[in-house]
Amino acid sequence: MNAPDNGADLEQAADAQEARVPLDRTRLRQLADEQAALRRVATLVAGGAQPADVFAAVADELGHLLGAEATFVSRVDHASGDRGQSEGYVTVVGSYGRVSDKVPIGFRLKLLPDMVQAVALRTGLPARVKGERLANGPHGAWVATLGMRAGVATPIVVGGHNWGVTVAATSQEDFPAGTEARMADFMALAATAIANAKAEQELRELADIQAALRRLATLVARGEPPEAVFAAATSEALRHFGSGTARMIRYELDGTATLLANEGTTGPHVRIGERWEGSPPTGLTATVRRTGRPARVDDYHDVPGGEPYLREGLRCAVAVPIHVDGRLWGAIAIGSAQGTLPPGIEQRMMQFTDLVATAVANAQNRGALEASRDELARLLEEQAALRRVATLVAREIHPVDIFTAVADEVGRLLGADNAGIARFEPGGTSVVVVGCAGDLPATLPTVGTRVELHDYLAPAVVWHTGRAAQVDEDVWSNLSDPAAKGLRALGIRSTVACPIIVEGRLWGVVLAMTGRGQFPSDAADRMTDFTELVATAVGNAESRAELAASRARIVAAADETRRRIERDLHDGVQQRLVSVGLELRLAESTVPAESTELETKIARAADELDGVVEDLREIARGIHPAILSEGGLGPALRTLARRAAIAVELDVAAITRLPEPIEVAAYYVVSEALTNATRHALASMVGVAVEERDDRLHISIRDDGVGGVDPSRGSGLIGLRDRAEALGGSFEVVSSRAEGTLITVQLPLRLGSLA
Repeated sequence: MNAPDNGADLEQAADAQEARVPLDRTRLRQLADEQAALRRVATLVAGGAQPADVFAAVADELGHLLGAEATFVSRVDHASGDRGQSEGYVTVVGSYGRVSDKVPIGFRLKLLPDMVQAVALRTGLPARVKGERLANGPHGAWVATLGMRAGVATPIVVGGHNWGVTVAATSQEDFPAGTEARMADFMALAATAIANAKAEQELRELADIQAALRRLATLVARGEPPEAVFAAATSEALRHFGSGTARMIRYELDGTATLLANEGTTGPHVRIGERWEGSPPTGLTATVRRTGRPARVDDYHDVPGGEPYLREGLRCAVAVPIHVDGRLWGAIAIGSAQGTLPPGIEQRMMQFTDLVATAVANAQNRGALEASRDELARLLEEQAALRRVATLVAREIHPVDIFTAVADEVGRLLGADNAGIARFEPGGTSVVVVGCAGDLPATLPTVGTRVELHDYLAPAVVWHTGRAAQVDEDVWSNLSDPAAKGLRALGIRSTVACPIIVEGRLWGVVLAMTGRGQFPSDAADRMTDFTELVATAVGNAESRAELAASRARIVAAADETRRRIERDLHDGVQQRLVSVGLELRLAESTVPAESTELETKIARAADELDGVVEDLREIARGIHPAILSEGGLGPALRTLARRAAIAVELDVAAITRLPEPIEVAAYYVVSEALTNATRHALASMVGVAVEERDDRLHISIRDDGVGGVDPSRGSGLIGLRDRAEALGGSFEVVSSRAEGTLITVQLPLRLGSLA
């Protein structure tokens, strides 16, 4: 019983031995194939192959060993999520099989908990997925498009950390038993080759970066302009860290950012030298500015406002801040179209930003010295211009001359094509040009021109705000009204206006225009001192005009009083006295013949009364001669010369009728001069010449008397000077002893506003 039983046991043992022998031979062949595959990979590494070639070889060898239809070697990347949590991604670095075109090098996938890759990485062990579990997994729909029904994944451990993960896939129902072990064994050995390739790559990158840093350091040491350093640093950053684009920006004080350099791809949102008005709150520009630390975007699909970068072909980016003298100055950003940028790239880029910061600091130090010299020269030039204008204001010359001088100085200091002064009309709907200078085309308004204001014009902005305003061509470039068309026709690209405040009220503006780009931001500030001088000149002119108007009103009131007294004397007292004289003559004729004494007394009284009437007529003529009102200045002066008690040589050219205040002033000047020459100068002859010339009435009175007249010592000439100056004229006296006296008077032929 036992024998058969023992025979059966031996037979079973023999069968088992026979089964083990083929199995061991199969495993031996597999091990031999694995070793051959590893030798081929190791030979690539030893020969200095690029890491991409090593990764591709690993995927290829693994696919052949496992009989897989597709194998992928992927690198694991980590990024910061919306809440600062670490998010994992896998990026394909080696691809093999029939779906390589659908899952190419650079293909990137977010790790989700139930993915076979995520399970392998989390457990550190191989993982398998198949059937419904694969179809219903996180990316089941996408996997179905590949036609794969089963997959095996194993982690790639390099330096004790999960460097990546390998996946083998098949369209069969499942891989054979033991596939996980074979895959794990092969990848455990292949990890050494990957580690060597990775180390070789890092050494090459380190050497390349050090060479790039030496090139940049040489530029900085030579003191090259910052623009050259910016361009070189941006180019080197793209070469070593990015695969799409590299950019350098400078943060401005107003919250904007200026693009200083760009290498690689460009887009409609990229313009060198122009400012970015803002960026999405999660964008790199805003993040680096807010935190002062490096920032990255691992997928622009997940970033609000990332569409322009996606259209540009970028998928991810990293930005590193540039600090100059402890202050955040700008940033360098690099972008890639494939996968994610490797971890630790920010620290390597910091070496570039340190050199850029040194170049900026050096340039700022040099620039500060040069700027201080330029600023000093500019200040000296401005002060000289201000002194010239202030001298004109102090001399109280006509405001129009001051307006022209200010326009000329402002235009020269700002490098403007033309500049001008304009006075606001009531309501601020228009301005009147009162001074202009520069290259003035025929289409530009001239002095005296009224210009209607539109809301987009700089003077209109000043009217509405009371503050200086700068308006550039982008505001009117698309407008169709005549003013906008005129600005475009003149080629004006920028305007700046500064308010002129006179005694607390907005009086006008100083305006400058240029066709050579935008005015600098301090243009309005540089105009302020000039506007204050203009305001002083306007205020002085208005005060002088008000004083002159007041004096003219006083003179006019005095003349009107003279005329009233003359009328009252002529129509009242004089007529009554004449009537009394007639009554006396009538009484004289009726006295009896025997009353000779009474008749004599009445006749004496009548004669005395006639004398009084004649004296009264002379007084009335002196107060306001009727012939002046009736015939004008020429006849009145001829009558005055004829009645004078001294010889008068009168030269009166053809004089038209003048404003009454001018005729009265001229008459009294000649009358007073004749009286003085007769009573005080002991002159034997007086020469009087009167003519109209250069819009003024010129009067010259010369006598051959004793001279020595001092108008300031109480003579009647003081009143004549006041009268002439009140009308906007001049009165001069030259009187040397024993040489006679010369009086010259100039009076305006037309009276008007002097402001």
